[in-house]
Amino acid sequence: MNRKGLVAAVVLMILAFGVASLVQTRIVGGAEAAQAVRLTSGQFGGWIDAIHRAEGNASVYQLSNGVRVVRLENFKSTNGPNLYVYLSGDPSPRNSAQLHENGDFEVGRLKGNIGNQNYELPASVDLSKFKSVVIYCRQFHVVFGSAELAHH
Repeated sequence: MNRKGLVAAVVLMILAFGVASLVQTRIVGGAEAAQAVRLTSGQFGGWIDAIHRAEGNASVYQLSNGVRVVRLENFKSTNGPNLYVYLSGDPSPRNSAQLHENGDFEVGRLKGNIGNQNYELPASVDLSKFKSVVIYCRQFHVVFGSAELAHH
């Protein structure tokens, strides 16, 4: 192997090890994996209708400092205006009425329709009241997807 090839191989190994190490030891908000406890999780069900879709996983973690975080992983959703992340008392809401009828909490504006993302929850939120994480368009009152949560 020539010198350039050797240098490239060493750089790739260092990068691969560094990224793998980072992925294994970091989970949410820079917390060590061993210090974050997954409280609940679920999977988005895909298509709500021909236009609205969300895929990936939703989890709620409690960090060692007591902060709770909603985390979307491997997330992908149809793009739309005014999308928000909600918690809902309905396990699988498919419309606005179902989202709101058993209680809901607006977690925050969706940061992006693709990719992993975190949303901090206020300490006052009672997770026992909620059964799903929902992607919701406030402008048109449309559910884009929901992930039923199973408590751990």
